[in-house]
Amino acid sequence: MSTFEELPQDLPAPHDNGATDHLPGVRLPSRLLAGTSGEPVDLSKLSGLTVVYVYPMTGRPGEPLPAGWDAIPGARGCTPESCGFRDRLADLKAAGVAAVLGISSQSTSDQQEAQDRLSLPFELLSDADFAWADELRLPTFMADGRRFHGRLTLMVRDGTVEHVFYPVFPPDRHASDVVAWLHDNHATG
Repeated sequence: MSTFEELPQDLPAPHDNGATDHLPGVRLPSRLLAGTSGEPVDLSKLSGLTVVYVYPMTGRPGEPLPAGWDAIPGARGCTPESCGFRDRLADLKAAGVAAVLGISSQSTSDQQEAQDRLSLPFELLSDADFAWADELRLPTFMADGRRFHGRLTLMVRDGTVEHVFYPVFPPDRHASDVVAWLHDNHATG
């Protein structure tokens, strides 16, 4: 692939293994996550309706993806997913979303590079030690000897999980799926 924004035609679809069934109604833990704004964020203190999308990693130009990345269901597609949330941000806000936040285990400097390169108008947060994910018992997976967050999206209202999108597929259309869900499940504007 010449760009991280393109998805392979034969991208394998992830299957729902029940790994997020326990999340609706769960209060997010009070834990500070480093953010690209330079300020730590405590997701338990969020107010209003927030889209929290969790992703494995955003590829960086000139650096190879982990071995076998395209064959791992749910691994590939973080850049198109992030760009989708960027491109649909006005629609999300019109549907009642107060904020969009992305979370991965990547370092804040890697996330800052992606935020700048992709012109993302929202913050990315780092759960580098997986403490937040482990406390919530979020799905993770191993690739190339490294641990990654599984791809999912939490719809969070005032610090409590209202709805979970899992598995997320295809990632490049996910933001549109979230907008459709909001129109179906929430009165807007």
